[in-house]
Amino acid sequence: MRRFLRGGAAAVLASAVLLAGACVNQPATNTSNTAAPPSNANANANSNANTNTRAAGANTAPVTLAVLDALFVDEKFAGELKSRLGLTDEQVESVRKLAREETAALRESEGDEERAATTTEATRRASEKIRAVVGPEKTEQLLAYAGERWASGGEEGASGGAAAGASAPNSVPDDTRVVVNIPAYRMDAFENGKLVKSYKVGIGYPEFPLPTGLRRASQIIFNPTWTPPDEPWVEASTKVKPGERVEAGSKLNPLGLIKIPIGSPSLIHGGKSPARLGTFASHGCVGLTNPQVQDFAQLLARLGGAEVSKEDVASYAKTRTETKDVKLGRPVPVELRYETIVVSDGRLHIYRDVYDKGTNTEENLRAVLQAHGVAPEQLSEEERAQVQQALTEMARDAAGRPADGTPSATPSPTPAAKRESANANKGPERVTRNVKGRKEVVIQIAALAGKGYPAPSGEGFALPKDATAPKQQQKQQADRPARAAARR
Repeated sequence: MRRFLRGGAAAVLASAVLLAGACVNQPATNTSNTAAPPSNANANANSNANTNTRAAGANTAPVTLAVLDALFVDEKFAGELKSRLGLTDEQVESVRKLAREETAALRESEGDEERAATTTEATRRASEKIRAVVGPEKTEQLLAYAGERWASGGEEGASGGAAAGASAPNSVPDDTRVVVNIPAYRMDAFENGKLVKSYKVGIGYPEFPLPTGLRRASQIIFNPTWTPPDEPWVEASTKVKPGERVEAGSKLNPLGLIKIPIGSPSLIHGGKSPARLGTFASHGCVGLTNPQVQDFAQLLARLGGAEVSKEDVASYAKTRTETKDVKLGRPVPVELRYETIVVSDGRLHIYRDVYDKGTNTEENLRAVLQAHGVAPEQLSEEERAQVQQALTEMARDAAGRPADGTPSATPSPTPAAKRESANANKGPERVTRNVKGRKEVVIQIAALAGKGYPAPSGEGFALPKDATAPKQQQKQQADRPARAAARR
């Protein structure tokens, strides 16, 4: 690891839908994208390409068994595993069963967060269990392909790589698109390179991580219906049954007023409470409140060349039992990023590594600073100390454990694995619903003045209460008005 910061050690490193339900779209580096699914049906060629992709960006699209369970919702996925990777019918069904059993074991209720699996633990467990069924080589290929398909949403024209439009850290689009930065809980709408509006969002649980890559929004569905999946949390309910259609407008429908498919099985949808914004809120979807999603739908329609007025939205909300599908005149790209180090409006934001990808490193910090024309050596001693402290603090997963981005395909007896084994008989795993500790540190850097990704635009987007600079910096900022008045 290259070092430039002084005074301190280097930074430590459902189905996935209510993927398993409401989020299902029915019939490491500081990264923002992944590679697109391979189109060549030759299994050997795919083996080499997938292995290389996995090695180059193993932390880009983590694949848990819950993610696989979501992918199996599309029956084409099972066929692709056979035709592209050469898996047998028996192997595919065994993997499907593993994914199903793992997802069924997770519980949604609040509980002991220390027993909840993080993304790294969940991907490691997926690798170990799949290896026992198909062997190490096929496991490597399967995880790589599943990650690529998860990133693209299984759609032609959706991709990662350079096509995602993030050729440099914190890149600002020069076209019309929606950008979601997952660890920032932030969604931005750009029109011809200009930021139009920002939204605070809820993201997928660590066990059901949002993918990264380039998706597309082609339709807006007002008053969507919902079909509960065959999952334990549904079976335990006395109000809804698996496979029983829940009508639009029902209080039992978790999708809210609007859903926007962005590639199977992910959605942007409403129905979230304000308390779930800025934290974990779904099984692999981007969550908004109903007022937010109504506002966003009008904006998205305009960006996509469709006509949806404020009056239209109000009318659809009054007739909740009627589903209305509005097709966009042109698809709007939706770019899903995972950037934990961001220069925005002249300030350095370091976000918590909630999916434990190992992105809060000095190498990534150097790359971000250099992308904005600032050499690390330009930072003052005080700024370097603050940045070092922030990197160390934010290089932790949602449960507060060090996030090192250990590749899922190379399992090792980590302390987390030992804890998991020790807790195996203490009850079911629970999804990680909240982040322990601060989610963000913001540092004012003199050399970054006037540079970076634009600040949030529009009302309703506020920084989390814990998104603050270190206390010493807060005091300095608070003292500035008094010092200025004294000079006058």
